[in-house]
Amino acid sequence: MKIIKNNQYPCNTSVTMKYIGGKWKAVILMHLTKEKRYNELRKEIPSITERTLSLQLKELETDGLIVRTVHTNKAPLKVSYHLTDFGKSLEPVLKVIEQWGAMAAKRTLCF
Repeated sequence: MKIIKNNQYPCNTSVTMKYIGGKWKAVILMHLTKEKRYNELRKEIPSITERTLSLQLKELETDGLIVRTVHTNKAPLKVSYHLTDFGKSLEPVLKVIEQWGAMAAKRTLCF
């Protein structure tokens, strides 16, 4: 049993899913392998709502996977996001997930 911030996780896989689980976190992290501004993320992931993107970015920041940088202090704010070293440690995992998705998509097309 693993305990992180008073939450119990039965195995290492559940710990990993705590960080990248859900529909959007892994997708957002893949797009942040290079620093991006908020609007760039919105354009690259058009099917995500603004609210969901904002909430997921906050969670990823709280979990220490990304850093939010504000470049100006007056409106309109220019904000960018990039992976922390902890977030970068997920890159090999995310690449394998991406490759598996490509294989699965081809397999599904064959049915």
